Amino acid sequence: MKALRTPDERFGSLPGYSFDPHYVEVPAGDGTGDVLRVHYLDEAPAAGAGSGDGANDGGEVVLLLHGEPSWSYLYRKMVPLLVGAGMRVVVPDLVGFGRSDKPASRTDYTYARHVEWMRAALFDGIGLEGITFLGQDWGGLVGLRLVAEQPERFRRVVAANTGLPTGDDHMSEAFFAWQKFSQEVPELPVGRIVGGGCTSSPSDEVVAAYDAPYPDESFKEGARQFPLLVPTRPDDPASEANKRAWEVLAKFDKPFLCAFSDSDPITRGADERFKDVVPGARDQAHTTIVGGGHFLQEDRPEDLASAVIEFVRVNP
Repeated sequence: MKALRTPDERFGSLPGYSFDPHYVEVPAGDGTGDVLRVHYLDEAPAAGAGSGDGANDGGEVVLLLHGEPSWSYLYRKMVPLLVGAGMRVVVPDLVGFGRSDKPASRTDYTYARHVEWMRAALFDGIGLEGITFLGQDWGGLVGLRLVAEQPERFRRVVAANTGLPTGDDHMSEAFFAWQKFSQEVPELPVGRIVGGGCTSSPSDEVVAAYDAPYPDESFKEGARQFPLLVPTRPDDPASEANKRAWEVLAKFDKPFLCAFSDSDPITRGADERFKDVVPGARDQAHTTIVGGGHFLQEDRPEDLASAVIEFVRVNP
């Protein structure tokens, strides 16, 4: 599998993003024996440090998964807050995004491969256990499949502006408008797309940071393909796998929190199915992040981080 790798110098001076990079290799999954390099952040309190409120009892691990077309930069403001609460925070870049390798052909990207690449990276490579998972956008579509495949690795789940579509329910008109735009625009303006999904106005420097992983259009094949991989019809290749995942989630009795924003037309209302179906979602203090757009990590990072910290605290 041919893959592109963004030069390191593209990540040298990004505002608010001074974390050390970590890498793990995963099988490309094309039968050739090739591997792909996956980048992740791995931040933890200094030895002996902690929040003092018991949040880190048992060694709490928080996994944050981004979506389309962002990368781990999206969580840069939340990471220090969670670490300050005594937690180890792991934030990978999905294959095709951020500092992770980027397969050069759109046909290399499938929903199943995205799930397997993350499974291999997080479980086989990093060996994560005892996970509190937060997924937004495609981070939820990928991460919730991992929760369903290996629920024993997870302690808690936070769903934020995400879903697990099977193609049986109609997607929002806002999603179909985005899907159409993503396929027809001559150059995919990643930074402007993220900015357009915010209620705030990211600075030019922040917009440029979202563009940093993509020196030219050839690096954006994953970002181009993702909108087409969302199951919108019952006969979609990923529909059956997602239905099986829902069957597992319908028995998932560990704590499950919905933290959706109030200003996201793409995922509005998707939290209700989680509340109705997942046993662990019952009696939880589900929260609405006021003033947040689709990329609520950019708009309201403190509020979302506080929700995660409190969720861990009240569900030891």
